[in-house]
Amino acid sequence: MKAVVLLSGGLDSSTVLAIALEMGYDVHALSFDYGQRHSRELESAKKIARYFNVPHKIIKIDLRQIGGSALTDNIEVPERQVEDIEKEIPITYVPARNTILLSLALGYAEVIDADAIFYGANAIDYSGYPDCRPEYVEAFERVANLGTKRGVEGKPIKIIAPIIHMTKAEIIKKGMELGVPYELTWSCYRGEKKACGKCDSCLLRLKGFMEAGYEDPLDYETYPEFYIEYLKKKGKK
Repeated sequence: MKAVVLLSGGLDSSTVLAIALEMGYDVHALSFDYGQRHSRELESAKKIARYFNVPHKIIKIDLRQIGGSALTDNIEVPERQVEDIEKEIPITYVPARNTILLSLALGYAEVIDADAIFYGANAIDYSGYPDCRPEYVEAFERVANLGTKRGVEGKPIKIIAPIIHMTKAEIIKKGMELGVPYELTWSCYRGEKKACGKCDSCLLRLKGFMEAGYEDPLDYETYPEFYIEYLKKKGKK
């Protein structure tokens, strides 16, 4: 079995890649240089692909021509409390990004005759993005198999989102079990030398490590209060 795995270089997609390998798939990692704020996550994607020794392709597109997001436009990345994250769709949502990226992955899957596309959608500990919900993944799979040669010929391509119902802590525990090198991953919306510790992605990541009972191996500029308290209890601060 062959699969395309969408690999951003972040915690979720790196864990998904390890899960696909565990399931016995011949993995082909696919990343996108889409005009995001920084290239740090793409560097992480390269490292993760090398670590797991899987083929890796990076496709370049330019979503900055559309804009409308703090990740692809001159808009500040918001800083919120972790309890406020799921209350509204944030400005870090990139309009239709996952639909665009999954469509390109679908084309690549047809070319290499892949049976599945793995996608790190998560509907539990996430930033409220509409294209991370189970109903979206199911709908895209229907579209994929209505509009492809493989689908029409009775060889449907599965859209697999193995972490969609997992908490961030459960994802991290699974990744630890599978040997995911989280020190090579990058989640922060800012591409500085250290992760900021303030954006939604940093907050959710740190909360996940705390709840999983592990320390995040990345360096941070600052830590939220809940993580500082966690480190104090472990005798680290």
